[in-house]
Amino acid sequence: MITSPFDFVTARSAEQAVALLGEYGDDAKLLAGGHSLLPMMKVRLAAPAVLVDIGGIDELAYVRLDGDDVAVGATTRHAAVATSAVLREQVPLLAHAAGLVGDPQVRHRGTIGGSLAHADPAADLPVALSALGGRVVVQGPAGRREIGADDFFQGYFTTALAEDELIVEVRLARRPGQGWGYEKFTRRANDWAIVAAATVGGRVSLANMGSQPVRALSTEQALASGSGARDAAALAAEGTRPGEDMHGDAEYRRHLARVLTRRALASAGVAD
Repeated sequence: MITSPFDFVTARSAEQAVALLGEYGDDAKLLAGGHSLLPMMKVRLAAPAVLVDIGGIDELAYVRLDGDDVAVGATTRHAAVATSAVLREQVPLLAHAAGLVGDPQVRHRGTIGGSLAHADPAADLPVALSALGGRVVVQGPAGRREIGADDFFQGYFTTALAEDELIVEVRLARRPGQGWGYEKFTRRANDWAIVAAATVGGRVSLANMGSQPVRALSTEQALASGSGARDAAALAAEGTRPGEDMHGDAEYRRHLARVLTRRALASAGVAD
């Protein structure tokens, strides 16, 4: 299908992007890689009057150490996240998850900020950020603020971003040598997850088990009490509200959550 008509403007800085969002208001949408927004526009699920292109803001494309954190700029491409030597050493879960996003074309155009802002509950990077307890730095007319992953995702394709804000950075605690695990079940290699499980440092998050990345709190509590991977993973689906579609009903997804969580915990070094 063909999109509805729209104007196209290019922002050269985060400040200019914020100003353009303020100028156009509800009529504007940010465009980075475009792999989430453009398909929605083609089927008229989104019909912005103005697209603000931020994909070329080089000041927001970086991976660097910053004290106890690794900072990742919002327009950093998935491929750069996946291959970053800094992330592979300091936050390998994020690098691994980025390497599973879509196919090479998507990974070389899509951005980490775009994926997080889109907030698809089946996507790889939101669930990885949730498991890592990362923070999202956003910028608006009043300046910058930091939002924890548990507060950033608020429902299907919904985040804590205000209409005149954009993501400028992702911050993650450095975790060199810490065990982690990521298990993703798909129909085809480059599909969205039917269910995925991510774990690091005693945190466990699930993809596609609700309207946003879901913390497996019962599993986390069991791990904190000394339970092994088998017993802790058996609790992974508690409190979840998975949807149903052609790929599986709710009970099938709950089963996958338990199986994938056990495998992820085993990868992280948690014994049965």
